[in-house]
Amino acid sequence: MIHRFLLPLLLAIGLCIPGTGAYAQRITDSAYRTMAYVKSDGTIQDGSYRIIGYFKRDGMIQDASYRTVGYLKDNGLVQDKSYRTIGHIKGNGTVQDSSYRIIGYIKKDGLVQDASYRIIGHAEGVPMRWAAYLFFFL
Repeated sequence: MIHRFLLPLLLAIGLCIPGTGAYAQRITDSAYRTMAYVKSDGTIQDGSYRIIGYFKRDGMIQDASYRTVGYLKDNGLVQDKSYRTIGHIKGNGTVQDSSYRIIGYIKKDGLVQDASYRIIGHAEGVPMRWAAYLFFFL
């Protein structure tokens, strides 16, 4: 009985993905329009719930066909599939390109800003490095 009332609420606030039984966090643009969902297991789904990729716990990033497209290293390095450094994610949320130029910020509360501090999105509850990859390196 409770599911009849709870499920629509969870769907409305972006905490449940239909048909998966898994909880997810919603990635939105600056106007709060849904861009993607990121599940706690690292599965990335677009706004229509189609799987578009995976964040693996070891830092590997895969597309929907399980092809490796990049890596997120524990030391903050962002690498492409050929292990070339394409960026850096600092512990304080500063995101840099491969030349160490600041390209954006991920705040602890999930607020995402560009280099000029303009709000470009929201990723509350999503690990900082996953949010940085989705907004700045995808």
